Amino acid sequence: MKNRIPTYGSKWHLFRYLGYHRAALDRHIEDKIRGQNIRWVDFHFDPQADFLDAERKGLDFLADDLPVQEAWKDFWPQTGNVPNWDAVGWIHVGSQPEVLLVEAKSHPREVISKCGAKEAGGLNSIKAALEQAKAAFGVPAHHDWLKPYYQYCNRLAVLYFLVKNNIAARLLFIYFLGDRIPNCECSKDEAGWDATLQQMYAHIGLTGKSALEGRIHTLFLPVCPP
Repeated sequence: MKNRIPTYGSKWHLFRYLGYHRAALDRHIEDKIRGQNIRWVDFHFDPQADFLDAERKGLDFLADDLPVQEAWKDFWPQTGNVPNWDAVGWIHVGSQPEVLLVEAKSHPREVISKCGAKEAGGLNSIKAALEQAKAAFGVPAHHDWLKPYYQYCNRLAVLYFLVKNNIAARLLFIYFLGDRIPNCECSKDEAGWDATLQQMYAHIGLTGKSALEGRIHTLFLPVCPP
């Protein structure tokens, strides 16, 4: 069948949970964050995209007329590959609604990435933003956030920026267990992810001690629970 949708990978399994198992997904997340009443933000329609949908990018889940939008333009370059999100929602933690930004992975190799921005483009702005974020997370400046875990690090930078600008926010990293990607040995349990994630945390310089790190959550989610 031409253009058959692959039934594996983090995008597919997150779609499944959001579409067919949303109550279970919400329960897992609410237990992890100790929040309640998740409200998911719809994606955009996009007739040019393969799935006819476009992920949320940058801060387009916030109103355009908020002051934070102008500050965002100064903080992060608006051209090139602006951070995009696998899912965005709002979750109540206590009585306060907070932004929930989701990144999902199905295989340990997916955590590897490097910054592709050029000196003539937005690289200098990205470097400056990452340095600010590192300082806020208590990470020494010598830790390299441009590679090989750039995607994870730019998510940390967005979290730092939002909290700095009085937008309560949380990052949720979902790591799927037991995916069936062809010719690929996917992690079947948390232990299968552990070495990859510990290596990433050590490279980035996270220690678990900063207040911002309390806003980062990790959820291991079976693609098909027993």
